[in-house]
Amino acid sequence: MTHVLDNPAWAALNGPQAHLGEVRGQAARYHPDVAGFATLRPEPGPHAWAELAQLAGPGAEVALPGVTVDPPPGWEVIFTMAGVQLVDVALRAEPDAEAVTLGPADVPEMLDLVARTDPGPFRKRTIELGTYLGIRRDGRLVAMAGERVRPPGWTEISAVCTDPAYRGHGLATRLVRAIAAGIRARGETPFLHAAASNTGAIRLYERIGFALRQTTTFRAVRIPPSAS
Repeated sequence: MTHVLDNPAWAALNGPQAHLGEVRGQAARYHPDVAGFATLRPEPGPHAWAELAQLAGPGAEVALPGVTVDPPPGWEVIFTMAGVQLVDVALRAEPDAEAVTLGPADVPEMLDLVARTDPGPFRKRTIELGTYLGIRRDGRLVAMAGERVRPPGWTEISAVCTDPAYRGHGLATRLVRAIAAGIRARGETPFLHAAASNTGAIRLYERIGFALRQTTTFRAVRIPPSAS
């Protein structure tokens, strides 16, 4: 038996976030302007990669969270990085009076903050994945965090970032606690991912109440132009 967090994107796209993506047989993906993630069912059969190629299209580049099997010959692995998955075990979740809910009108500012801080992939419709909160200074968005993949019973905290000029003031921690409060209010449990090399962030998350669940590998592939 696999746990939903072993392949959270598959569980989310066949559950709470089905409206934000597509499923074809053993393959699933988010709409490309929502997220660049695709996935295969746990323990995929021999036709899974062909179904993913039909879904995403020849030549497409997709990230494959939770997929541990190697792609077939001709598929190019364009990115790989060691990562960790952490889950909430003792986080003090609480609303933040200064945090504001971000909406579609804020997306240009959010994209600008992401471009300056590189917290991970964020696209023009990523905001539809869940709640995003931000903190402003003099009207300018300087920190944010939000929800991404939502398998049943869980919600991933993502896009945690702070403008370099405002780091060291605990803004990211406050936003993580506030996002977690909303997740907990739905009866769900927060989890998150980080690059294994980002030891500073991992130590912070562990200090505020997250614990390592598993190591993982972040990988992206390019589908062959001739795939079908």
